[in-house]
Amino acid sequence: MKANAELVLDAKASLGEGPHWDEEMQMLFWIDINLKKVHTYYPQIDGAHAIQLEQLIGAIVPKNEKEAIVALEKGFHLLNLQTGDCRYVHDPESERLENRFNDGKCDAKGRFWAGTMRKDAAGKEAGSLYCLETTGQVEKKVSQVGLSNGIAWSLDNQKMYHIDTAQKQVQAFDFELETGELKNPEVIITFEQEQGAPDGMTIDEEGMLWIAHWGGAKVSRWNPHAGEKLQEVAIPALQVTSCTFGGSELNELYVTTARTGMNEKQLEQYPLAGGLFKVKLDVKGMPANRFKG
Repeated sequence: MKANAELVLDAKASLGEGPHWDEEMQMLFWIDINLKKVHTYYPQIDGAHAIQLEQLIGAIVPKNEKEAIVALEKGFHLLNLQTGDCRYVHDPESERLENRFNDGKCDAKGRFWAGTMRKDAAGKEAGSLYCLETTGQVEKKVSQVGLSNGIAWSLDNQKMYHIDTAQKQVQAFDFELETGELKNPEVIITFEQEQGAPDGMTIDEEGMLWIAHWGGAKVSRWNPHAGEKLQEVAIPALQVTSCTFGGSELNELYVTTARTGMNEKQLEQYPLAGGLFKVKLDVKGMPANRFKG
């Protein structure tokens, strides 16, 4: 299937990330980590809005029309989408001032999973992956993560996929939906021969993974069972950060990008860097889960 990227917003984001399509509201959430902003996009009216926060933000998932759970520089908070006020929930790394939260998503039970990394992106084992239960309890699930990034679950919820960008790897865990327990980690995809490093990720209705290439100017589709790359879609931005399926039929892949880490020559080559893009596909995605805490 031939697919092309279409510019949705020439946002010039410093570090666009974390797209989440809310099916009930038919709108896209995404963030700019460095500029501490939550962005919303309403494709029906081509409308965009931004909420300015006071901390670096790594991920956002709506709870309802008024609130969202966010992973900020200093832990988990509930964000009031109307006022922009944040209510503290928990910070499992309050002593790790060199770290911040990065990518995160909710599983089918509404738990919020989010991982950490060093702010300077140094260190091979500086981060961890945490799970915020719907009860408010937080548990560390994976330790010694270099740079915690994209998360997805298999269609039957028996596998959880997790990207460590620093290691250029995608791991699969046996996943117990009822308890949130992870077992038997296995590296299923490595980016040794790929352009760039794996960043954000989503899954389609056929159980194939879509992975953003940081430094690779594309997204790629993979069979997680065979570790085989099936398809590539070029994106006119070097730092491709994440992707999610959206639109009324869930067949539009929204892709976030960044300008950070690029020199003047690269910015001239990729003038749309930091933009929000959309790719119309022949395959549909799976609906994203809301936070149920």
